[in-house]
Amino acid sequence: MTTAETVLAVIVFAIAGLLIFLGIRHFRLRGFLLNNAWLYASEEERKTMDKKPYYRQSAVVFWLLSLVFVMMGLSVVLQDHRVVLLEIPVIAAALIYTVVSSVNIRKKTGG
Repeated sequence: MTTAETVLAVIVFAIAGLLIFLGIRHFRLRGFLLNNAWLYASEEERKTMDKKPYYRQSAVVFWLLSLVFVMMGLSVVLQDHRVVLLEIPVIAAALIYTVVSSVNIRKKTGG
């Protein structure tokens, strides 16, 4: 493995670690809520908003994205580009989960 590949692997695994950290924080309902519903809400909406489902949604997405970055890192370390193909279902799952959970949250909140 070349130096560039080693640096790339370290960066990719560091991003995966950051995403896992953010996922843990969001599961614990801690930290700044990184969710579009919260970011685009007005001050009045934020005061009445139940943040718990949005924290959960963001946490699950962070964990799925961390899995994608772990697979990217493994692809670089193992020097096997077929590992990248495993990312496709995880990315699809993240997208589907985001849409379905957004619809469910809106149904529950009446929005």
